[in-house]
Amino acid sequence: MKPILLSLLVALLGGCASTTLPGPPPHLDHSYTARSQSSRVKFVVLHYTVSDTPRSIKILTEQVVSSHYLLTDTAPPRIYALVDESRQANHAGVSNWKNYTLLNSSSVGIEIVNPGYTDTPEGRLWHPFPQAQIDELIALLKQIVARHNIPPENILGHNEIAPQRKQDPGPMFPWRQLAAAGLVAWPDGERVAAQRALYERQLPDTAWFQQRLAQHGYALAQTGTLDGATRDALVAFQMKFRQSLFAGIPDAETAAILDVLTTPAGAPAPLAVK
Repeated sequence: MKPILLSLLVALLGGCASTTLPGPPPHLDHSYTARSQSSRVKFVVLHYTVSDTPRSIKILTEQVVSSHYLLTDTAPPRIYALVDESRQANHAGVSNWKNYTLLNSSSVGIEIVNPGYTDTPEGRLWHPFPQAQIDELIALLKQIVARHNIPPENILGHNEIAPQRKQDPGPMFPWRQLAAAGLVAWPDGERVAAQRALYERQLPDTAWFQQRLAQHGYALAQTGTLDGATRDALVAFQMKFRQSLFAGIPDAETAAILDVLTTPAGAPAPLAVK
């Protein structure tokens, strides 16, 4: 190789190498703090695993799904912190609530070890949650809520943010216990009873149910017909607030609960004509 070409090649390689060398780290001045800021965490989403503890650990640590916490069904229950709350866990999937979509980026996910359900000749059997497990969950939720200032209406089940494809945490999950601990919004029983008496006489039409479900938080097209998506949203709603019957059928009790949850106390609620 000619000396001139060799010199050019050396110079070129030297220039390339110098551009890849890291420079000194930037100096970050923390003298000021912006007033306008908040936690990225707006929601907590609760799941059941449909697996035992060892398999749940394996799935949540080795596969593409993950959660911030795994709460076991062992005695005593144990909480595994799998993903730091400052980072995104992949637990919600395609999801919507109010004006939020893809809730992985704005939520903390908690997987609770529970078999879900078993189909038997006598029908579907849903599995309960041990009280010790729920006690641990309540303690964990109180910490998360305090850290991120999460309002009670933003602690949700997976089936609420994805009703067309999910059922967890199911109708055996004790939402009322979470409400008693101040963690979940719950309808006033007296107001529900009063509204139910009205709706027993005249049930709102499907459009009313769709509008109120959307107002509550469900992503639901306003079709005016009792379609599959509307039934799925009603099932999720009933699984949480009326666990004795969750067939996805509009009825007076469901209307009353939905009315109370979406109407501030003291405000009149117009009754839709069927």
